[in-house]
Amino acid sequence: MTTLGTQATPAVASGVEVAPPSRRRNDKVAWLFLAPYLVLFGAFVLLPIGLGVWISLHAWDFTLPGKPFVGLDNYKDLVTPGSIAFDPFWNAMQATGIFTVLSVPLLIVVPLAVALVMNQRFRGRNLFRAVFFAPYVLGVAVVGVMWRFLLDANIGVVNYLLGVVGLPDDTAWLSSLPAAWVTLVGVTVWWTLGFNAVIFLAGLQDVPKELYDAAHVDGAGAWSRFRHVTLPGLRPVMVFVLLTTIIASANMFGQSFIMTRGQPGQETRTAIYYIAETGLQNFQMGSAAAASWVLTLILMVTSLLLFALLRERGGRARS
Repeated sequence: MTTLGTQATPAVASGVEVAPPSRRRNDKVAWLFLAPYLVLFGAFVLLPIGLGVWISLHAWDFTLPGKPFVGLDNYKDLVTPGSIAFDPFWNAMQATGIFTVLSVPLLIVVPLAVALVMNQRFRGRNLFRAVFFAPYVLGVAVVGVMWRFLLDANIGVVNYLLGVVGLPDDTAWLSSLPAAWVTLVGVTVWWTLGFNAVIFLAGLQDVPKELYDAAHVDGAGAWSRFRHVTLPGLRPVMVFVLLTTIIASANMFGQSFIMTRGQPGQETRTAIYYIAETGLQNFQMGSAAAASWVLTLILMVTSLLLFALLRERGGRARS
């Protein structure tokens, strides 16, 4: 006679574990709630990725019915010196690199400084926060058109004000170097620093106040507290801000397209500018898709290197 405690269900006795009905129902409910997101993810992420790869393997002109398969020829043209696509693409990549190198440090340091001020208690703090974050809600078209008029060499207010205070008032901010880079970087920092500042502010508020009190008791000054308490506490936030800022800077297009129009010559024509012009103006969608994938791979490698570098430094610090 078998007692209740020694009985076994057929599924367990046969070595096959079967989920209880309640668990299976929960799984179905979970997939039901995920279904809308999965549909959108497949339609707007996976499908465009697959279509982009497919287009990059063809001589794709959307105005013509024939789109012959060319294999990796579009990629070869981008990496073969002397080809029709080599110099324009890598000149655009160079412009992207210049903008990224100039803008990323400023978009880390300036927002962090603003966040440190925002984190203090003083009268008018909310107004201060709103003033710095307000430009970020504007669209790139609004920002580009506004600053194009302000920086115009003939009718711009900026040159007029410089002349009033006795400084040179004939700078071609939009069509000469290095003024064009100063314009693009300066406008981008003014426009987007509010977002990074808010992220840093959230990170600062998560740093335990007890650490600052302990450092103050130990006699640490303001710089020592910032270096040994604030920066380590902001490490995860810093990694996020750094990666997103690099990716956003490498994808800069609107400012250059609206304000400088790639001038002088094609010095400020970035990689995204080149891709848009090649695909939508010259109807070479295959070459544009290949260029976008090369840019994507470069950004992926850069992100992995940054992750490895920051993780290695973190491990050394813990050891």
